[in-house]
Amino acid sequence: MRWIYVVNAQRLKQVLIITAAILMAAGIGYAEQDTISAFAGGSQAPQAIYKVDTKEKKIALTFDISWGESRTVPILDILKAKNVTKSTIFLSSPWSQRHPEIVKRIKEDGFEIGSHGHKHDNYSKYTDEEIRSQIGKADTILTEMTGKKPNLIRMPNGDFDKRVLQIAGDMGYTVIQWDTDSKDWTNPGTENIINNVLSKAHPGDIILMHASDSCKETHLALPVIIDKLRQQGYEFVTVSELIAGTDMKSKEIN
Repeated sequence: MRWIYVVNAQRLKQVLIITAAILMAAGIGYAEQDTISAFAGGSQAPQAIYKVDTKEKKIALTFDISWGESRTVPILDILKAKNVTKSTIFLSSPWSQRHPEIVKRIKEDGFEIGSHGHKHDNYSKYTDEEIRSQIGKADTILTEMTGKKPNLIRMPNGDFDKRVLQIAGDMGYTVIQWDTDSKDWTNPGTENIINNVLSKAHPGDIILMHASDSCKETHLALPVIIDKLRQQGYEFVTVSELIAGTDMKSKEIN
């Protein structure tokens, strides 16, 4: 006896599409297994924090300092005049050694101090031992100068890979990035800096600014940024206060 099989073309098409989707998902999951595990958000997973998930209008102004002395004090004066008592400032350790009086002022003004590493370079190109050395040198210097070990670090140039994240985490650090870049480091003009911040600022935001001499317009834009954000109802907090008890948001790296 012969059996004749009748196959519904539409049904077959659906089965093939579903099968292809399953195989594709499995392939992607296998290829990105390391990336997923590095950013899964578990207590053991290294991560870089870009922002936090909150509906509260809290925001963190952050400043990187690695060179010069003429811009930092005016920025500190503006923060004081505007009664911004909470901010996080990431200090390069060689800069800190050259300007101990300014580090003392930052500490006395009550700002949170984070590490900006030792040598201002891309650590992702270093060996594991060199990464530990650079983070460790900065850790020792900043701890001795401030009397407190920093636990936040922003890597020079914002550069990192999974190894940097893992090593920094093993050394007791959380890597802090940003979600809003003022782009003050490009010296694009005061109005552009203001717009770069105000057009993107949101609850839980970490804002990147600089207090190095290479950034010539930050001190001109900062008063307007502070006033406008306050008018919108924002409260300025440190990065540590921002991430405490909230859902941190990280981004995957390749």
